[in-house]
Amino acid sequence: MQKEHSTPKNSLSLLHRPRRLRRTEPLRRLIREHQLTVNDLIYPLFVREGENQQEEITSMPNCYRYSLDLLLKEIKEAFDLGINAIALFPMIPNSKKDDLGTESYNPDGLVQRTVRAIKKEIPEIIVITDVALDPFSPYGHDGIVKNGQILNDETVEVLVKMALSQAEAGADFVAPSDMMDGRVGAIRKALDAAGYINVGILAYSAKYASAYYGPFRDALESTPQFGDKKTYQMDIANAREAIKEVELDIMEGADLVMVKPALAYLDIIYRVRNFTNLPVVAYNVSGEYAMIKAAASYGWIDEKQVILETLTSMKRAGADLILTYFAKEVALLLQ
Repeated sequence: MQKEHSTPKNSLSLLHRPRRLRRTEPLRRLIREHQLTVNDLIYPLFVREGENQQEEITSMPNCYRYSLDLLLKEIKEAFDLGINAIALFPMIPNSKKDDLGTESYNPDGLVQRTVRAIKKEIPEIIVITDVALDPFSPYGHDGIVKNGQILNDETVEVLVKMALSQAEAGADFVAPSDMMDGRVGAIRKALDAAGYINVGILAYSAKYASAYYGPFRDALESTPQFGDKKTYQMDIANAREAIKEVELDIMEGADLVMVKPALAYLDIIYRVRNFTNLPVVAYNVSGEYAMIKAAASYGWIDEKQVILETLTSMKRAGADLILTYFAKEVALLLQ
């Protein structure tokens, strides 16, 4: 009589059967190589002036521009779900924009007031602030504009002022996203000189001139008013250059390094992971978010499973942390 688990009469003679390790869900969990957890998530949020304001961003369903009072409620909900960090992005009124970005370092500006309020209400959450001029510029560029050119060194001087004002307000990390040369070193030197030695720098080190940023620019009304950002953001075809940028930022004092976007740049995340022992951050950007939401709205994909698969691919490529607009959804799914 044939035993229940004996080899069938006509079975192949195989020494290696990888499917043995896929038989049951507990077994698959036991040998799983990469695990997405709520501790990996950073939640990007948009803040605007006003009270009791929650405007949905058309190109980013279920994402909103919040006035400060409602933003605090959203952050509290995220923190209660186990999300440890938020990244803050401001929508600045046109009346406060100028080419020198003076509003960016106003001690009573929107970002600075927001950071102080967050730290008062939810002191344990990690607050990451964006350092770039595009939300504050009438031109929508990340630097000072002169004769159609983006000035590097003059912009860095303003970025330093911005970072210092954010640190003074209570930011845990400042995150230069501008891609100006030398800005990480200048910011680190200024922070240390001012006594903010514990304020970290999350450097947007390998930030590409990507077409995936459109919905984000809708959110902040910061679309470039002329040209593009290819003279400072990286060429989408370059990989070795990413390592050069990461290496320079590390030398200048970065605490965390980022690859942006993530999904079309998993190879870059992998290269950066193999280059450095610093934590590597991936930005699951607005276009990546919008594509999943759009496909799900037509019933073409299983949204929940695609979200988890997408973020897990970033972990698998080598990301330690992921900025994602799916953060709250993922936190709930992981429960």
